[in-house]
Amino acid sequence: MSATDPGRLLLLVPTTSYRISDFLDAAGRLGVNVAVGSDQRAVLEKFSAGATMTVAFKDLNQGVGQIRDYHAQYPLAAIIGVDQETTLLAAMAAAALGLRHNAPSAVEAAGNKYRFRSRLANSGLPAPWFTLLSLDIADDDRDGGPAAHAASMPYPVVLKPLALSASRGVIRADNPDQFLAAIARIKTILASTDAREDAASHILVEDYIPGHEVALEGLLQRGRLAVLALFDKPDRLEGPYFEETIYVTPSRLPPAVQADITATVSRALEALGLREGPIHAELRVNDEGAWLIEVAARSIGGLCSRALDFGAGGRLEDLIIRHAMALPPATGNPNNPDNPDCAASGVMMIPIPGPGVLRGVQGLDAAREVMGIQDALISIPLGDTLVPVPDGDRYLGFIFASGDTPQAVETALRLAHGKLEFLIEEI
Repeated sequence: MSATDPGRLLLLVPTTSYRISDFLDAAGRLGVNVAVGSDQRAVLEKFSAGATMTVAFKDLNQGVGQIRDYHAQYPLAAIIGVDQETTLLAAMAAAALGLRHNAPSAVEAAGNKYRFRSRLANSGLPAPWFTLLSLDIADDDRDGGPAAHAASMPYPVVLKPLALSASRGVIRADNPDQFLAAIARIKTILASTDAREDAASHILVEDYIPGHEVALEGLLQRGRLAVLALFDKPDRLEGPYFEETIYVTPSRLPPAVQADITATVSRALEALGLREGPIHAELRVNDEGAWLIEVAARSIGGLCSRALDFGAGGRLEDLIIRHAMALPPATGNPNNPDNPDCAASGVMMIPIPGPGVLRGVQGLDAAREVMGIQDALISIPLGDTLVPVPDGDRYLGFIFASGDTPQAVETALRLAHGKLEFLIEEI
């Protein structure tokens, strides 16, 4: 690789991902030669030598071998796992090739909710009570059976599948009846997935943590965390399900609270062993401090990154690719969340109002005309079946806004959402 050729970047992207176009656009802006690895053979793969490859996401060792073989023919400078499904494979392959990477054990711990809690148990950070529970308790009549397990819980609790994302399968229970119903529902959800090993047969149960929820978007370089954005989530997420809606940045929390959030995330990253690349952290804040909900070794999901613009630094994907490829930083300070080039901004993940088949959407033009709205789009095609949280993991679409203040952004998002009507056929 020459000084003018940074080498080839491999993006590992599930076929269901929203993210590929934004990463490809960023690579084009930066002049980076990019290849896409996915779990299904690309239609034009045989006509675009080196530009695409098929990777076995489910078999990690096979996937690493396929990437190693590809690297022998088309040398790679960096590998990015774009979504949760590909972060561990990206870390393993990058380690095998001697490229910049996080320790696979750290990525694995971040991607498994029970291992995440276990890794942080002795970190000194605020942490809820938690336990690992086998889903077989629903059929186990020993030791008093499932009713005895349900009676022993310190309610309210939250039940979580170990490896699903987008709040899928996350359910709050306030009493034994709700607990048993949640167990049965999660078991059904997991049966419809391809979760591996313990993630298919166990769940995490932990104390419900009250408080204001936030999300932190950051970038790690040699263990140092640069905070790119701190999002408030103004809608209360109290259960029984936890469908996220509005993210707004910059945060309206007091500076001291924001500093505590950053310090908490930094300590958690150190305890996990994450040192390189994008991270997305979810926390709750109450009178006892900042409590981590989860940390992911990837950037924010869906199309939410389009709510972020770092001025001279580019979009979020530009920063991630620059870091992975060891490219020089853009002019200015792209890691400064108070960058004056970045107005207050936000995104609404449009919630699914009910199950059924999506037959039509009305009011998109009216939503886009609301002052402050940058775009409103529907990401689920007409004719697709809608599955609300906690059973599903998709949103109807996304609304993006910017404004002079976080409150103006939040108001614009709510007004735009109010313009939309969804025609859903019951099934």
